[in-house]
Amino acid sequence: MILPVYVYGSPVLRKIAADIPEDYPGLDELIETLFETMYHSDGIGLAAPQVGKPIRIFVVDASSLEEDDESLKGFKKVFINPRIISYEGEISTYNEGCLSIPDIREDVERESAIIIRYCDREFNYREEYYEGLAARIIQHEYDHLEGRLFTDLISPLKKRLLKRKLTLISKGMIDVKYRIKHI
Repeated sequence: MILPVYVYGSPVLRKIAADIPEDYPGLDELIETLFETMYHSDGIGLAAPQVGKPIRIFVVDASSLEEDDESLKGFKKVFINPRIISYEGEISTYNEGCLSIPDIREDVERESAIIIRYCDREFNYREEYYEGLAARIIQHEYDHLEGRLFTDLISPLKKRLLKRKLTLISKGMIDVKYRIKHI
């Protein structure tokens, strides 16, 4: 099932997401729905708050970017109840976009490496180290679980320059090829 993507201004995007119990009803269907919605929207990651569910789960499939970063080959994962336990490495800048903020891309500074603890789709606990583009993608999706958007990480001046576009997005006045839900 393909769900609408909640866009900038939707209150669910600002909530801190709740942990999911191991017996969460319909978890397998939710995971498949997140992937289907992400693929339909041409995304490489999608967090549950972006489809209106304030719970701690996100999916990524960045294998389409393996030409830019060979380490992303086969990088398709589910992160349940994740916690980034360490931010490491140097600060790097990359131009990011977001399905919840369509048609806006900005340079965002993030740490180049992380250690994350999470459960996989079978609820096996994992602790893994990521660096480069994989670390950036995970941080971006993780931010959705913490009620943050990439626009929170840009300069106040750039954000002021985007104010009109962000207002239009929050009113649903944006043309995208996937379904959206606004305030």
